[in-house]
Amino acid sequence: LTAQKHLFLLLLDLQKVLDSCKLNLNQIDEVLPNIYIGNVAVAQNKAALQKLGITHVLNAAHSKRGSIGNRGFYGNDFVYCGIPADDSTHFDLDVYFQPAADFIHKALKTPDGKVLVHCIMGMSRSSTLVLAYLMIYRHLPLKQALQKLIQKRAIYPNRNFLALLLDLDLQLTRKKKTCQIL
Repeated sequence: LTAQKHLFLLLLDLQKVLDSCKLNLNQIDEVLPNIYIGNVAVAQNKAALQKLGITHVLNAAHSKRGSIGNRGFYGNDFVYCGIPADDSTHFDLDVYFQPAADFIHKALKTPDGKVLVHCIMGMSRSSTLVLAYLMIYRHLPLKQALQKLIQKRAIYPNRNFLALLLDLDLQLTRKKKTCQIL
């Protein structure tokens, strides 16, 4: 089995997990305690966010068409972090995995911290960053992280993002093995 074929089979397996999700896509869902994934419409409704008790906003579509959210927009009401990600087959979202995971982690450590992670639809970029958080901070393998999220929200990371997450999964697994040897 070539490495490429192996990767393809792993991606197919993950795609099957995603396809097994029977949920409808909502504007916003609490996918884990105090972690929400949502779309741009809910992200731009500050009253709705305050009603939910959201304290932190991670915008995975910062400065993209249709996404007006930025520090100026949120003012002092929310802690804001913007990631200018494209939902494309070429975008290297993996350079943002660690900073996004750190932002989510810090948000949850603040008293009453609740974080909204959003992009335009709340399906691909935002879910990819939450999956990276689950893998980095909660030490979940990618497949388990996917299974956890699809119980709460209809997500669909694009194939490029899935491949980047698989890469992260392999790196973290390798790191775990090295740590056990030491």
